[in-house]
Amino acid sequence: MNFKDEVNVDAVAQDSLEKLGYKQEMTRSRGLVQILFTFGLTSPIATSLIGGGPAVMIWGWILVSVLTQTLALSLAEICSKYPTSAGTYYWCYRLASPRTRLLSSWINGWLTVVGGWTVDLSVKFATAQLVVAGVGIYYSEWDATALQTYMIFLGVTAIAGIFCIFFNRLLPTIDIICACWTGLVISICLLSKAAVGRHPASFVLGNFDPSFSGWTPGWSFFIGTLPELNHVSAYTFSSIGMITHMAEEVYNPSEILPKAITWSVPIGSLTGVLFLLPILFTLPDVNTLLQVSSGQPIGVMLTLIMGSKAGGFGLVIFGIGMFCSMSTSCAGSRATWAFARDKAIPFHQRFSKIDPSLGDVPVNAYALSTVIQVLLGLVYLGSSAAFNAFAGVAVMCHGASYAMPIAISLIDARRDMHDAPFNLGSFGTVINAVAVLWIMFVTVLFSMPAVIPVTRWSMNYASVVFGGFGVISAAWYMINGQFYYRGPPIQEEPTSSSGSSASNLNDSVR
Repeated sequence: MNFKDEVNVDAVAQDSLEKLGYKQEMTRSRGLVQILFTFGLTSPIATSLIGGGPAVMIWGWILVSVLTQTLALSLAEICSKYPTSAGTYYWCYRLASPRTRLLSSWINGWLTVVGGWTVDLSVKFATAQLVVAGVGIYYSEWDATALQTYMIFLGVTAIAGIFCIFFNRLLPTIDIICACWTGLVISICLLSKAAVGRHPASFVLGNFDPSFSGWTPGWSFFIGTLPELNHVSAYTFSSIGMITHMAEEVYNPSEILPKAITWSVPIGSLTGVLFLLPILFTLPDVNTLLQVSSGQPIGVMLTLIMGSKAGGFGLVIFGIGMFCSMSTSCAGSRATWAFARDKAIPFHQRFSKIDPSLGDVPVNAYALSTVIQVLLGLVYLGSSAAFNAFAGVAVMCHGASYAMPIAISLIDARRDMHDAPFNLGSFGTVINAVAVLWIMFVTVLFSMPAVIPVTRWSMNYASVVFGGFGVISAAWYMINGQFYYRGPPIQEEPTSSSGSSASNLNDSVR
């Protein structure tokens, strides 16, 4: 694409954005390649080992990926019609009836923002825990305290902040480097030394031992997929919905965003399989891994597999971990900025500002997101079990925010989707229904403890934390939202759909 083509495409995108109700404030500098690739972490692998082992890890990954593809297709269709950084809460406002659109968009917006904060928090803390596990490779007698882990988390947060704020113009290039680094990780895994020996294919594809979890075999299998669900919904494939928050920085978003959302799942699935297979073929003794005092067996596992302390430590921790942190930080700050732009966050005037001198970075929104994560991280000092709930909350918030516009569209018989550039056609109803049912199941699953009998250390507090954020959101709506929040701006347009019929609400471009 030459300069003239870029200008023409940008002009069309800017005009389309104004029709959606917003002014162009960010610089469009990203193409398909820069937002397509997804990156994940291997930190929650212990749950898969507890839930059943190799068979759960490989078949669970494939099952979750197939079902998540229905979600990606559903979101891609809606995004192609409404490509804005406001994302799902804007879609709810446009798709819902005039009577329910305001409250629907408010609820969805807070689910989106809280999901962005907590997924970023989870990724950064997982990276910090990987650092702890890596140090444990060299100093096996060292047992990191909660405070030490928290301080490492602050370091990860600071590094991600420096790159996201001061090197924003380089982030598209960094994204490409991330993809190359991921390929390097997979290549090295495929060439692993297998110092502890290799297993036959029957072990990799069929070994299933649910005895560690205490659950019945069937439910233990789904409990074992929690890491895959973490990856798909919170880490690797968080980009499914979070890609939309980069909409106003992407060339030709109506075309590129649906492609990125749709292809992120199969690409992530393939790289996941290529990453998992060499690990499973060379997997050390499960009992040994589950006895690691830190609860993070990835460092010990890679050391035993590769026969090298340095290999697994530097390769996974400093590569994918930091890259993933930058990605989620960037998307989370855009979600915060977009919601502040629509006057739904306290002191919205301040948090909706863009800093042109730093490459159109929403610095204030990024700072707000970071401060909240740092404060939430303090929970770890009091209870690691309560803190671990934030990963589940991230999945539940994102899942609910994704399901809402899909369900609203289904209830309205998908009448708003007939002119979507990326259209699912006659398969749309089935695909949408499977996506919504899948999210409902995942929400229940993430409320369950990984092992039974349940203790205060193994209790899953995700539903409690999820409910707490809901109470805070409802309280703020009663105090402020009902008086000042008017929903996303929309221009008056004729349509026969009850969900998209526009009255004279917010017809000015912000």
